[in-house]
Amino acid sequence: MGAGKREAADERRERLAQVQAEQQRAERRRTFLVVGVVSAVVLALAVPVGIFFFQELSAQNEVRAAAQADIDGVEEIEIASTLHTEEAVEYELLPPVGGDHHPIWQNCGFYDAPVVEEHAVHSLEHGAVWIAYDPALEPAQVERLRELSASNPYLLVSPFEDLASPLTLSAWGVQLEVDSVDDERLEPFLVKYLQGPQTPEPGASCFGGVGA
Repeated sequence: MGAGKREAADERRERLAQVQAEQQRAERRRTFLVVGVVSAVVLALAVPVGIFFFQELSAQNEVRAAAQADIDGVEEIEIASTLHTEEAVEYELLPPVGGDHHPIWQNCGFYDAPVVEEHAVHSLEHGAVWIAYDPALEPAQVERLRELSASNPYLLVSPFEDLASPLTLSAWGVQLEVDSVDDERLEPFLVKYLQGPQTPEPGASCFGGVGA
């Protein structure tokens, strides 16, 4: 090969090496750019998610703290008798918070029609909380009660005629009247009394009885 041809070949190889080097630099720039964009997106998503979880954790801590303290407005009622009976029971307090009751309990969950009081009281004996709501309660609040019952296996929710307040929360031996599902005492009441220390038969089933 002549000197001219060798020089031309060397020039082509040099240009090729330069092109390849530039391509590699461009590829590195693109990689850095993609990594930077992805990192920025991940950070942008992570910050609000982190804030959300922090706020949620703080809210849960507040609810637990409120549940450990005395809840304003909760009435404690002494239960004199806890016999099983298939006869109708005349309860002094309505909705009832304990007393004689049917041998079969009411399955926990949401109901859009009234339940038999004697069955519901047996559910309370097993550690349930019974939220009785005014049949005229606005649909958005009723839907919130439905959601609460879906996330709490020992929560019984049903309409109840002639309530003194829009909502009455009952557990065995205790009761609280509130005006709205947004009342700040509702969740602490659930935390405190669902399977609470006042329960005569904690851990007994709230399913396998009557109802849905």
